[in-house]
Amino acid sequence: MRSQRSHQFRPRNIACTIPGCSELFKRAAGAPCDTSGHPLPPNTPPSPPTSAPSQMFTPFNNRADFELANFLFKKTQMSGSSIDELMEIWNATLPHGSDPPFANHNHLYSTIDSIPFGDVPWQAFSVSYTGPRPDTGSCLTWMEDEYEVWFRCPRQVLQNQLSNPDFVGEMDFTPKRVFDEKNRRVYKDFMSGNWAWKQADIISQTVPGAQGSVFCPVILGSDKTTVSMATGQNEYYPLYLSNGLVSNNVRRAQRNAVSVVAFLAIPKTDREFEGNPQFRKFRRQLFHASLNQVLDSLRAGMKTPEVVRFGDGHYRRVVYGLGPYIADYPEQALLACIVQRWCPRCTADAGDLDGNPGTRRLHEHTLALLEAFDSKKLWDEYGIVPDLVPFTVGFPCADIHELLSPDLLHQVIKGTFKDHLVSWVEQYLEKTHGKAGAAVILADIDCRIAAVPSFSGLRRFPQGRGFKQWTGDDSKALMKVWLPAIVGHVPPQMVRAVGAFLDFCYLVRCLVIMEETLQAIDDALARFYADRNIFMETGVRPDGFSLPRQHALSHYRHLIQEFGAPNGLCSSITESKHIKAVKEPWRRSSRYEALGQMLLTNQRTDKLAAANVHFEAQGLLCGPLQKVCEVEESDGANESVLARNSFVNMSQNEDDESDDEGVVDGPTIHAEVSLAKCRAHGYPSKLHELAKFIKVPQLPSLLHRFLYDQQNHDSDALLISDEIPLNMCPEAPEHVAIYPSAVAVYYAPSDHSGVGGMHRERIRAVHSWKGRTPCRDCAFVVGDPDADGFRGLHVVRVLYFMSFKWQGTEYPCALVTWFSPVYKEPCEQTGIWVVTPDVDKTGKREMSVVHLDCMLRSAHLIGIAGEDLLPRQIKHYNALDLFQAFYVNKYADHHAHEIAF
Repeated sequence: MRSQRSHQFRPRNIACTIPGCSELFKRAAGAPCDTSGHPLPPNTPPSPPTSAPSQMFTPFNNRADFELANFLFKKTQMSGSSIDELMEIWNATLPHGSDPPFANHNHLYSTIDSIPFGDVPWQAFSVSYTGPRPDTGSCLTWMEDEYEVWFRCPRQVLQNQLSNPDFVGEMDFTPKRVFDEKNRRVYKDFMSGNWAWKQADIISQTVPGAQGSVFCPVILGSDKTTVSMATGQNEYYPLYLSNGLVSNNVRRAQRNAVSVVAFLAIPKTDREFEGNPQFRKFRRQLFHASLNQVLDSLRAGMKTPEVVRFGDGHYRRVVYGLGPYIADYPEQALLACIVQRWCPRCTADAGDLDGNPGTRRLHEHTLALLEAFDSKKLWDEYGIVPDLVPFTVGFPCADIHELLSPDLLHQVIKGTFKDHLVSWVEQYLEKTHGKAGAAVILADIDCRIAAVPSFSGLRRFPQGRGFKQWTGDDSKALMKVWLPAIVGHVPPQMVRAVGAFLDFCYLVRCLVIMEETLQAIDDALARFYADRNIFMETGVRPDGFSLPRQHALSHYRHLIQEFGAPNGLCSSITESKHIKAVKEPWRRSSRYEALGQMLLTNQRTDKLAAANVHFEAQGLLCGPLQKVCEVEESDGANESVLARNSFVNMSQNEDDESDDEGVVDGPTIHAEVSLAKCRAHGYPSKLHELAKFIKVPQLPSLLHRFLYDQQNHDSDALLISDEIPLNMCPEAPEHVAIYPSAVAVYYAPSDHSGVGGMHRERIRAVHSWKGRTPCRDCAFVVGDPDADGFRGLHVVRVLYFMSFKWQGTEYPCALVTWFSPVYKEPCEQTGIWVVTPDVDKTGKREMSVVHLDCMLRSAHLIGIAGEDLLPRQIKHYNALDLFQAFYVNKYADHHAHEIAF
């Protein structure tokens, strides 16, 4: 007999704001001032813009023209010749004397160029080699060449970011310390870390007149990127800039909070001279000299506060300071002027990075070593590149060794997981079973991955992980399903090592990190370091684990305390920016001397984005375009903004029931599950006919018992509905409606979510999904809300979503089967809970009806294959029916990891 469970109503609209309080650096810091920098009285409204355009949509005639320009240039990226053809066709459809919005592509481009917002022009400077040259023979070409660096004034770029009205309410004007209800620190956005607090304190004491100013950290990031493997110059070296005031989710969402500020030069030489010490030295010096020059306009604002207009319309006094630098390990070594294989943050020996802990690297320490030792000793014993100092030496209160940010993408996801653990497991299989035997096992691992049931937001691997080019998204997707796939094929300690690392990975990727999270991070890392020895013992890593990217994990606790949650400073932010700033502009170019064309494309794209933000802030983009245009035609061009706002509600789209997941911008609640808006077609509405149609003859009795539970959920009765006679239960309803799905909305700030941290996903229960196989998803049901993690949850599989009215009350509910844990603790190997289906005396899966208010969200189950090869008839669409036991996949997403531990 299945275990007793509470199916009673449990409201889930619990607020999810962080309890406790925030301590601000200085109460007066960031207070508004006038244009001369004098403080304003409290509650003074912001002053109007100094130069407002004379017409609403300047330089466009109307909203339609602006949206057409945005559509052609930014969204579809239509070529100039295609724009000319479109305008010609458009002109042919118009009455005589009328003109299309733009005469041709030149007219469109010139209109975009005249947008008065977001204009930061490109500038250039050249750098050439000035060192010693060969005494005899001709100079090498790289010594003769001039290297051009294109850049935009970083001060103006920052001011554009700070004045963006889209960031209102999502910007901290002062460092803060956030505490929970037990007075324990909470780390989230960048300004909640210790580094910003310490820097603001130093600036307030050393910069004249800085008291009460906004400390604005300048966040930088650079990374070479390849645009084509087939033609000429295929590498570009963009430098990106952001500010530390905006929240992490804004920076990650690419909402104009990250800007390309320069394209650095890439010196080239013949292959035979690539290892030339002079060339390598020049290349390093060029990099640091270029950064010094590009950032030069910020120096004055680091020593004297300047008045800047912010997005809320207020002016504030601002002091700039160099903040974290986002970079992959090779770039970090270049920035820190250290030798490859050494740590850029500490002095740990390159031969044993995780052995005796090194001390923190400092500019002062490096300069002292440069004066005391020769080049060979510096290189071999200290890992320092001689005759070179980091660019940060020339800026106040900046030390590159403390400014290098954690890099989740390359250190954790691509580095430790994909490049190390996945490769090491494959090497172990080859060492143990030979190439032929390993190929069989790896093929089975691929089959297991391909047989993972579908899940909202989870990428499927139809052929396993057998593809050649890996992206960061590929690695992230594989992390979610790989651990269960290797169980039975590798030793338990190897499984534990992977599980410990995955726990570490998911913990450090959280949006909000508390003191207890830091302790869990320490525990996961200690378990990983202990269990990874299996790779050394089995001969996969006979020389140990002195790997810079893995060693970097030991610095994460400190970096979280310094900079807040690492996901706001990840190189995935700059890599995704490559697409818009480099790759797409390059594809739109003629490929010949493409950089100039790419710069112009970036400038126009920024102007359109700035215009869009400005028009939206003025309320000019509200409502459907067609309705607005109708009003413009009938009421004239001087129609008020308030009239436009009347169309806001008309723009709300109906729920797209083919959309599996998405973000929700709205109030923050714990969780809520509601039925789809439309009923499923083809089902009888009468209860007894429906029971016969879906082949669940016990459906009426299940509804009897469901109603009993609903009527008695507030009573002190010791019996639940399963234990009482049916004649004591309320009558079942006459009519029941079937729904194809339900939508779960819940607080998941670490996943893809809206401004308030809310995420939406669809739980399906349909007989045929996309005209093929059935799709009956699993879900978490709340059992004991006071228990920790999965101990307070149950897993069900939804057969049908239903709704009916009884005594004037609507009951949204679901017909489900149940799963029960096999053990009282998670699996010892994987750290994941194991469940099996509940069955009755005849071996059929037990069913019951549950109220949607006790459902939390979807759950992901992965079948346990054990040591046997997976039968080929098991596919992703029938795995939930054929497996006998399942892992409750806590790695499906971050929210699952937070609740299913």
